[in-house]
Amino acid sequence: MRALGDRESGWPRIAAYLSLRAGIYYRKSWSQCGEDLIMRYLFDLLRIARPSYIDIGAHHPWYYNNTYLFYRQGARGVNVEPDPSLYAGLRKGRPRDVNLNIGIGPREAEMDFYVMSRRTLNTFSAVEAKKCVEQHGLRIVDTRRIKVQTFAQAVDTHMGRTPDLVSLDVEGLDLDILRSIDFARHRPHVFCVETLSYAQGDGSGIKSPEIHALMIANGYKLYADTYINSIYVAESSWRTLRTRQ
Repeated sequence: MRALGDRESGWPRIAAYLSLRAGIYYRKSWSQCGEDLIMRYLFDLLRIARPSYIDIGAHHPWYYNNTYLFYRQGARGVNVEPDPSLYAGLRKGRPRDVNLNIGIGPREAEMDFYVMSRRTLNTFSAVEAKKCVEQHGLRIVDTRRIKVQTFAQAVDTHMGRTPDLVSLDVEGLDLDILRSIDFARHRPHVFCVETLSYAQGDGSGIKSPEIHALMIANGYKLYADTYINSIYVAESSWRTLRTRQ
């Protein structure tokens, strides 16, 4: 669940300067709930300075983005955004990444992509689109046919190796995408997955037990949870870290 931003302001630099003058420790997060700082700490523990990433449902180059912090620190990866207008912003704002105007799904296909009046809720899921209309009072402003690749196709074609980090936020297909991953072949160190869907009216959230169960069954440990997103680390990576300590 993300919001749009128009441009990167100078406020972080001003805040950092004032914090230093006041003797206050300050770190800037670009994620919705500080997920990037949590993952930065985790990758520091894993001794991975510049983690490669695939950001599925990237949405915006930096605003509420889970991978922009790593991009600023010299890491590179792949951003996937099926909305053509949002994709244009990614190409401009993340020129040193690979930016793809496609979707990721359980199989290669062309699928209907529903552009909502609130673009943070764009979706390939007809069920989710209907829910947005009926429960959130939104409109479907456009329906486009968009090319969809599998996770393996996108990684093998555009990365050549398994990414260190997967950020996943696709409004309704997260579980299907995770089910389609061959974890014996592709085992990223860290996943950041949206595990919250919003209920009608009062803004209360419903967590996805299915996503959590799938990640645990495939050898991942819940490292942190911000209520909206859950951060998982591979048990094999965690054991390596524990051995070092």
